[in-house]
Amino acid sequence: MSVTAAQGFTAAGIAAGIKENGNPDLALVVNEGPRLAAAGVFTSNRVKAAPVLWSEQVLGGGRVSAVVLNSGGANACTGPAGFQDTHATAEAVAGALGQSAGEVAVCSTGLIGVRLPMGKLLPGVAKAAAELSAHGGEKAAIAIKTTDTVHKTAVHEGEGWTVGGMAKGAGMLAPGLATMLVVLTTDADLDSAALDEALRAATRTTFDRADSDGCMSTNDTVLLLASGASGVTPAAESFAAAVEEVCADLARQLIRDAEGASKDIKIEVINAATEDDAVEVGRSIARNNLLKCAIHGEDPNWGRVLSAIGTTSAAFEPDRLNVAINGVWVCKSGSVGEDREQVDMRYREVHITADLAAGTETATIWTNDLTAEYVHENSAYSS
Repeated sequence: MSVTAAQGFTAAGIAAGIKENGNPDLALVVNEGPRLAAAGVFTSNRVKAAPVLWSEQVLGGGRVSAVVLNSGGANACTGPAGFQDTHATAEAVAGALGQSAGEVAVCSTGLIGVRLPMGKLLPGVAKAAAELSAHGGEKAAIAIKTTDTVHKTAVHEGEGWTVGGMAKGAGMLAPGLATMLVVLTTDADLDSAALDEALRAATRTTFDRADSDGCMSTNDTVLLLASGASGVTPAAESFAAAVEEVCADLARQLIRDAEGASKDIKIEVINAATEDDAVEVGRSIARNNLLKCAIHGEDPNWGRVLSAIGTTSAAFEPDRLNVAINGVWVCKSGSVGEDREQVDMRYREVHITADLAAGTETATIWTNDLTAEYVHENSAYSS
C-alpha cells in the first residue's frame, strides 16, 4: 500500500485531464494525524520549479497535512504566474480538506516551461479529495508516473510502526536528488527534527547516489511525513535504518526503470582516502558515456574506467589502481590484469569495482547503460 501502509494516512490517484492521453495524473496524500510532523529534501539545482519553492517554505514550519502531486507538467520556469498556480493548488487542497494552505506541500513533474491547465487541475483536486482512502496508496503511485514504465513503492515494517513510500522517476537522474518525486510516510511518533535527521542521512547514501544520466532536475522533492498514529517512538538508529532501507529500495527501482536502460550498473569505489573521494570517483565513472555505451554492448572496457578516475581530484597513484568487472580483476596496478574474456556480462546487473589503493573509505553509485532507446525517448519527449 506504499504511502498508506502506515496508520494515519489516506491517498488517492485520479485522472484530472492534465495528460492528453487520459492517464492518471493527480495524486493526493493526506496525514490524518494526530501528528503532522514533516521533513523534506529538495533539488540543489539553482533553477527551482514553483512547487519546490512553495514546498520549501511549507517545510520550514515542520508540519505538512497533505501533499498534492501532479504529473504531466513540471510548472518550472513559468514565472510569477506559475508560483500563483502552485499557491492556488495548495489553497484548493486546503479548502477541500479543511486544512491550512500553509501546511500543504505541492509537487509537480513533467515538461519544463509550460503552464499547468488549472481549469483541469483544480477540479481534479476536489475529485481526488472525494476518493481518499486508506487503500489509495497504489493509485497515488500510478498517478505520478511520467516516462516511468512501472509505479514504484516500498514498505518497511518495524516493531509496532511502519515506513512506507512511493517514488516516480525514470530520467534526469543525477545527484541533487534526481528528477523524482518521493513521498515517505510513517506512523512512528516522531517530531520534525528527528524526521529531518533520518531523511538527510538516508538521501545522502541512496537517492543522491543514483546517477542515471548526469542531468539534474528542477523539481526534485523527497518528503517524509509522520502521523504518530502508532503511538510508538522507535530508537533513532532503528528508524534511520528503516528510512534508509525504503529509500535504497526506491532508488534501485528508479535506476531499474531508467529510460531505455538494459543494464543496471553498480559502481563500488573501495580503498579511497576519503568518502568524498570515493563518491567523486564513482560519479565520474557513472557519467562516462563511452563506458556506458561499452556496458550496453557487453564490452568490459576497463580503460574507460581508468580514464574516468583520472579526471577527478581524488587521491591515488595511477600505477596502483585496480578495476574489476563482475568479479574479474581486468586491471591490476594500473595495467592489464586478468583476461577480459572471463567477464560475463549477459545479465542485467553489472558490478564495477574501482580500487584506489589510497585508504579505507568506500562509496557506491548506481547508474545504467546508454542506449539508442534513451536517445529516442529524450529526442521526442516534448513532441
